Amino acid sequence: MNMEAEILFDSYLPGALQMALDYAGDDGYVASLPQLLHARANASYDNIIWNTWFTSNTEESVVTTPHGNHVVVAVHGGGIYARSARFERMYHANQARSNLEGFTGQYAGKISEIEARDVLEGKLPCGTEIPVYPYDEFKQGIADLPMRYGVILDYDLARKSTQGFQSFDALKDEPNMIVRAGGVESLAAYLDRAQARHNTKVMGNFHPFDYINPDQPQTRVLFLAGNNGGVGSEGDYNYGYDSENGIGGYACMLNMARYAAVVPQNASTSVRDLPFSPSS
Repeated sequence: MNMEAEILFDSYLPGALQMALDYAGDDGYVASLPQLLHARANASYDNIIWNTWFTSNTEESVVTTPHGNHVVVAVHGGGIYARSARFERMYHANQARSNLEGFTGQYAGKISEIEARDVLEGKLPCGTEIPVYPYDEFKQGIADLPMRYGVILDYDLARKSTQGFQSFDALKDEPNMIVRAGGVESLAAYLDRAQARHNTKVMGNFHPFDYINPDQPQTRVLFLAGNNGGVGSEGDYNYGYDSENGIGGYACMLNMARYAAVVPQNASTSVRDLPFSPSS
């Protein structure tokens, strides 16, 4: 049984997510950011995985702990916004600033106090419970990470991350990047491959934490940049969906989307690799 991926795109984010979830079904999954990076690190540079951008099934939520500390909770594999219906609820909410649902002023998705409290404990709206690791423990390495899990990072540490294009050596020890990539080793493997593609010196690393209000519980999904050939990898082409600006966590939640869904396929029953043309 092999795992095979399909790309699902729509100009309406909830539509793309629903198509990806439907394709994945009960036996597959929609790729998180660590899974997208792993796929790139193990693919040739002419593969589509390197040559376009993707929406990841990873989200970052800014919440306040019971002790009053602001933190970022990253969830890989689907979190509060793991279902298209949650996006629809946000889209159709009254967008008044005083409303507890809808968008923030910077177009993140507002989340409720209950959702914020629950995600700290690894409790998701679908009823699933996931392990949640403190950043310091996560950085040391977790054996046998599950496909779906969370990491809690101190907000001030996340906010102090330098915005923009940085050297690959600096990115290898950057807290946001370590969390987003699924750990120190996974991050290093991806960065080495990304740097070798065009022998570039820098890569983009973007977040919203230095301009949002952390008192407002909110969530954003993460995007992985890419374009055909990796044009502008040094940061000289940095606008639009096809900009090669690394990993971004600052995009608005009102967006088009491109997901990768992965499902098991039995080669003996699939037509994918059958020789339809007679040999000469």
